Amino acid sequence: MILCGGQGTRMREETEYRPKPLVEIGGRPILWHIMKMYAAHGFDDFVLCLGYKGRMIKEYFLQYHAMNHDFTIQLGNQQAIDFHQPLATESFSVTLAETGDLTMTGGRIRRAARYIDDDLFLVTYGDGVADIDLTALVAFHKQHGKLATITAMRPVSRFGMLDLEPNGLVKQFSEKPQSDAWASAGFFVLDRRVIDRLGDDSCVFEQEPLQRLSQEGELVAYQHDGFFFAMDTYREYQYLNRLWDTNQAPWKVW
Repeated sequence: MILCGGQGTRMREETEYRPKPLVEIGGRPILWHIMKMYAAHGFDDFVLCLGYKGRMIKEYFLQYHAMNHDFTIQLGNQQAIDFHQPLATESFSVTLAETGDLTMTGGRIRRAARYIDDDLFLVTYGDGVADIDLTALVAFHKQHGKLATITAMRPVSRFGMLDLEPNGLVKQFSEKPQSDAWASAGFFVLDRRVIDRLGDDSCVFEQEPLQRLSQEGELVAYQHDGFFFAMDTYREYQYLNRLWDTNQAPWKVW
């Protein structure tokens, strides 16, 4: 399940006219990159939770082959399309679920839960890429037997950090150091029983549901020491495109 409904307000340069999951890295939507990451580990059955400009995501998949191949189209009474390259090898199964423009993350998961058939499922956001070993993540979840697994990573500071003397003298300067604390990387594995703990459309998954799971001892962190990057700003969009254009994209595991 991929949460695709946010408005991406911090990236208005790119999201004014399209949803953030369709913002492109190397000519492909970041959503495509995320799905390729999952498919590389054998997870290719997707439920996309749509909201803001969700029709554009529907149109992307309805026109998937036409947008990614040269073709000749025959118009008239006997319409036909002849694609000139082999069709894309992706064997994705994609369910596109309208979950409301203003629905919060927990509400989106609850609304789309009717399309989940298995006892456990994976959830992530439509704006973050990583080189997480998703096979190991799921194995870790099955091993500990709790209801939920959250992937944790050590974030890198956006700023240079200073260690100061009382008189203001700089003892040490660190340019954007990695934090000692752990933060959520947004890649979850959930037992379907978690769905029963979600409220209405105003339910924020990252607040009461995860807090309650933690208090009950049902939330375990999978520690990821590799690459993770969320595309929240235009500057971060540019950074991810530079990595892709220079063949340095760590998330390209396919």
